Amino acid sequence: MRTTKYILIPGLALFVLFAFTYTPQSEKWVVPANFKTMKNPVAKSGESLEIGEELYMQHCKSCHGKEGLGDGPKAADQKGDLGDFSDAKFQAQTDGELFYKTKEGRDDMPGFAKKIPDNEDLWSVVNFIRTLKQ
Repeated sequence: MRTTKYILIPGLALFVLFAFTYTPQSEKWVVPANFKTMKNPVAKSGESLEIGEELYMQHCKSCHGKEGLGDGPKAADQKGDLGDFSDAKFQAQTDGELFYKTKEGRDDMPGFAKKIPDNEDLWSVVNFIRTLKQ
């Protein structure tokens, strides 16, 4: 009986630790309907693309990579799929969906509402992401 106790207690402790620290990646990223239909108010100009690229390189490149392929230096440390921004399926998302995901984040993807508080700047990041298609 003692042997069982020595096996069960550590096993139970590991189970409890895992249960309280494990957060599964959501299968599908649910974007509220009002964001899906939201139009980008920032024109895709040279200035917007320059701002978007600068912010992307500062905040996004470390995980998503320079070309948005999900191969940045921190990518291996992330649990979820970082996506391939050049992929047609990714690019088929609306600007509003990309804006929402960038602003709010989820799981390993941080929200950038505080780091990039100006919505125009976030829209410029969306404009830059659009240049990463195949």
